[in-house]
Amino acid sequence: MEIKLTKEFITLGQALKAASLVGSGSEAKMVIQDGYVKVNGEVETRRGKKLYPGDKVEFEDDLIEVIS
Repeated sequence: MEIKLTKEFITLGQALKAASLVGSGSEAKMVIQDGYVKVNGEVETRRGKKLYPGDKVEFEDDLIEVIS
């Protein structure tokens, strides 16, 4: 799945919501803080982490690629 940026970056929480992998910001916060989300292969626990083109996000069996 790809997310096309309309600004310079998107935050991790926004990306999960945009990809419909979570239903709300609070759900995104919980799965991120609990260590279920990886950015570029590393566990990321900050929902405000800025994502740029080329970044890859893994959650459960889904992969999101950020494109420009």
